[in-house]
Amino acid sequence: MRFELTEEQALVERTTRDYAERVLAPRAAERDRTGEFPTRELVELAGLGLLGINVPEELGGAAAGVVAYAVALEELSSADASVGVAVSVTNMVAEMIVRHGTDPQKREHVPRLASGEYVAGAFGLSEPHSGSDAAALTTSATRTASGWRLRGAKQWITSGDQAGVIVVWAVTRPGQGKRGISAFLVRGGAPGLVVSRREDKMGLCGSSTVGLTFDDVEVGNDALLGDEGDGFRLALVALDGGRIGIAAQAVGIARMALDAALAYARERTSFGAPIGKHQAIGNMLADSATWLDAARLLVRRAAWRKQKGMPFAAEAAMAKLFATEKAGVVCDLALQIHGGIGYTRDVPIERACRDVRATRIYEGTSEMQRLVIARHIIKEGARS
Repeated sequence: MRFELTEEQALVERTTRDYAERVLAPRAAERDRTGEFPTRELVELAGLGLLGINVPEELGGAAAGVVAYAVALEELSSADASVGVAVSVTNMVAEMIVRHGTDPQKREHVPRLASGEYVAGAFGLSEPHSGSDAAALTTSATRTASGWRLRGAKQWITSGDQAGVIVVWAVTRPGQGKRGISAFLVRGGAPGLVVSRREDKMGLCGSSTVGLTFDDVEVGNDALLGDEGDGFRLALVALDGGRIGIAAQAVGIARMALDAALAYARERTSFGAPIGKHQAIGNMLADSATWLDAARLLVRRAAWRKQKGMPFAAEAAMAKLFATEKAGVVCDLALQIHGGIGYTRDVPIERACRDVRATRIYEGTSEMQRLVIARHIIKEGARS
């Protein structure tokens, strides 16, 4: 494993950082207040190759790899985490279709995702009564003369009201548990697809989160993604990769908070000295920098293993668990260092504290990450 970025990865980092600082950061607070979806920004990011980072060039992607994906997500999220999560999910959907789709499915959807013609992709797994227990979903898909009919409801769907294509999981073989679940590609705006109001969330306010109802949505046989009954496995594979993105997002949010805390600690004085020179504040900064560096290394290790085709599920779970948990602490300490001003919207710290909280929930809660890690190390031992 290399600790330094390759030339291509470094280019992705510079390009993304420039765009994030120049375009995203100045409007992040406004987007947080208004809840405006970043349509224009996502189209521009597609032009930079960031909606298909790990997608083959022949399908319109950048083919820059998983490490570059993690690097880009950190940079975007350090400026605006709402944009980061939309980019993360769209890349997840594009990669799923590349990996498991038929050639016609790839040609139809992947270039549209990578180019921004589809503003976003969506991941339709969670349901009102089925979150971490994905095998308990109840949305059904029954055969028709020309394909499948979908009935049911999904909840907490990121970009569900903006997506050009949605990967939807449904039961096709009732009574067979995990083996009875299949995945389908459903176009946004399909007849019978009803989108609920956007959730009024604590954070990530520029990212839309909606419920979806499938009221006899008809799709053809060509909408089945992968084999019938293979949907649960496809979901686990996608979630493993998605955890790398969310861990990188958490690192980006925490990096922004730490940078703000460092700047404030240099400028703010008390008892005749900058507060950063006081041991209590210095300890907070030192711990935060150490956790942030360790989290980034865990994220990039998981990304590197995935990119090399090596097993990475446990490493992705470790990265997400550590990065998201410690990012929350870093953001909280940054607020504490700012004192009263940190509790106001005059500085970005309070937004960071709200945005980072979701990272411990979506793409698998911290509790689920511990379960994944425990299962792997009990079965295989700790990998170095």
